[in-house]
Amino acid sequence: MSALPDPVWPVVLLAFIQVSDAIMCIKPIPFIVRCLEGVKWPRRHWWILPPLKFAAAAGLVLGIWLPYLGAVTCGALVLYFVVAIAVHIAARDFGRNLFLNAVGMLLICVATGVHSFLT
Repeated sequence: MSALPDPVWPVVLLAFIQVSDAIMCIKPIPFIVRCLEGVKWPRRHWWILPPLKFAAAAGLVLGIWLPYLGAVTCGALVLYFVVAIAVHIAARDFGRNLFLNAVGMLLICVATGVHSFLT
């Protein structure tokens, strides 16, 4: 692992995506509502998503200067999206939410981790 993530831009982009997603989850916009309802995630637990996503963004940004934190945060996001995919499959939610959102984000997180922290 290098002293700093190289290149930095994928880490910054992933942090921006996480902040944007967190903001959209504060008062969930319609496609997020459909996603959460599609996997039957209890509404009483929806409140946890924005803090988790803001924390992920913070870990990524701080990871620019503390690469192990950035790498661990990126790994945690990979795990988050693997679990999300499993939940979509268990709920038989095989549409856009699974393939575009969860799988797409998993690929972005894996690519960021490999490209910025492992090469």
